[in-house]
Amino acid sequence: MKRSIRIAHHNTSISLEPEFWEELKAVAAQENLSLNQLVAHIDAQRTGNLSSALRLYVLKRLKESTWVAQ
Repeated sequence: MKRSIRIAHHNTSISLEPEFWEELKAVAAQENLSLNQLVAHIDAQRTGNLSSALRLYVLKRLKESTWVAQ
């Protein structure tokens, strides 16, 4: 699923599976951020492709929450 997100005063198009978008929205809500703010935060810290960075961010968050729950 492709979405247009505004980061640093410019629009960019990002393709992610719907499940990743849903998880990013949930994380943004937990952190009291808009989806655009969360994506901008991840974008500022990435070294590679933005879509990959978003997927890895979601994976890391899920692994951390699973580890804590155990």
